[in-house]
Amino acid sequence: MSKRALKKYLTELKKKELEAQLMDLYHRFPVVKEYYDFIFNPKEDKMVQEAKSRISNEYFPLKRKRPKARRSVAQKYIKHFIKLGVEPHLIADVMLYNLEVAQAFSMERNVPDAFFKSMLNSFNEMVQFVSLNALLPNFKDRIVKTYEVTQNGSWLYAEGFSRALDILD
Repeated sequence: MSKRALKKYLTELKKKELEAQLMDLYHRFPVVKEYYDFIFNPKEDKMVQEAKSRISNEYFPLKRKRPKARRSVAQKYIKHFIKLGVEPHLIADVMLYNLEVAQAFSMERNVPDAFFKSMLNSFNEMVQFVSLNALLPNFKDRIVKTYEVTQNGSWLYAEGFSRALDILD
């Protein structure tokens, strides 16, 4: 169904019918319920804390012995937050937190080359996001600190991290 057809259909519905359809969507699809729950009661701080604890648990698990160290966990939260419309400064905070935890992990463990490539991708995405949302004044210190760890910690793809910062100039 096209947008135009949907719009025409919705304008022809009576208010009660439209309310019934929205309630049906709300009960039938968890995504719709989650969207409306967020819109009417955005507990962004709670969501960010949950994301941070999950990210931390990926690298420094509390219940299992071996860390999984998957970048995808943080990426899912970040994409979800963007889709919901969470405040950009909170999303940037989660992006930087992911990099900071990964850097702490890399100092304690031997990590494969793919790990560094993945973190370079995360760094690029974070720098672009911060730049697009004009958040540099809020996060400059953390970004510089993260960058310095990549340069001083003999990270692979160090020149890629340097190129990523060129966007901010």
